[in-house]
Amino acid sequence: MNRRAAHPWQQRADVVLLLIVAVLLWQGIYRVAGASALSSPLETAATLLGLLRSPIFLVHLRATGSALALSFALTIVLGLPLGLALGLRRFAGEVFEPILASLYTIPKVTLYPVVLALFGLGLGAKVAFGVMHGIIPVVLITLNAVRAIPPVHIKTARVLRLTPWQVATAILLPAILPELCTSLRVGFSLTLLGVLVGEMFASQRGLGFLLIKGITTFDVSTSIAITVLIIAFGAASGALLLALDRRLHRRISHPA
Repeated sequence: MNRRAAHPWQQRADVVLLLIVAVLLWQGIYRVAGASALSSPLETAATLLGLLRSPIFLVHLRATGSALALSFALTIVLGLPLGLALGLRRFAGEVFEPILASLYTIPKVTLYPVVLALFGLGLGAKVAFGVMHGIIPVVLITLNAVRAIPPVHIKTARVLRLTPWQVATAILLPAILPELCTSLRVGFSLTLLGVLVGEMFASQRGLGFLLIKGITTFDVSTSIAITVLIIAFGAASGALLLALDRRLHRRISHPA
């Protein structure tokens, strides 16, 4: 009982200790590199607070949030059904899995001219970059999760003449739910990366745009502040999704 109660506190203490070490290391690097290369933790915090109070910055923040939400929704809506279909059709999965894996190794920035020509400079290009980064991992994780289902379950469903909807809700989803959560976690992180890349190269709004603008104008404090904000958001959302992922895996491994 005591060990279980102390466990969350130990985790929080580890996180706080890690943050303290990171800030001290950051301060040490700042003293060595100087203000021309890096802003101090205190200066970065002050800059970030100033940005969060700026109405213009909030417009850019909402632009990134809107693009991320739309990109992630499209990634899930397109990626999960495709992964399910390829997983159920074993031959098709074996054919397309190496193709998709090879496509994902292509640097997405090289497709910038094509994306810009198709979607223009704005939301469409950002969403396209987000989906391009996130959809293939979602498809591959879902595909392999379906493959891991014992074939006897699918055969039994066919013998019982279950409808596709019944097969999906009664067999597929319960069996692959933990892996689906993993695919959502990975897909979210990569979609966020894609949206930021799209904003850096194909947009005039968003955190990625402000980041590349700060870099090109040598505004070190703004660039570092935005980077810290992105890292904090990515770490927080990743931690929440990881906690959900672990809970689902524990529930499947140790049912009540």
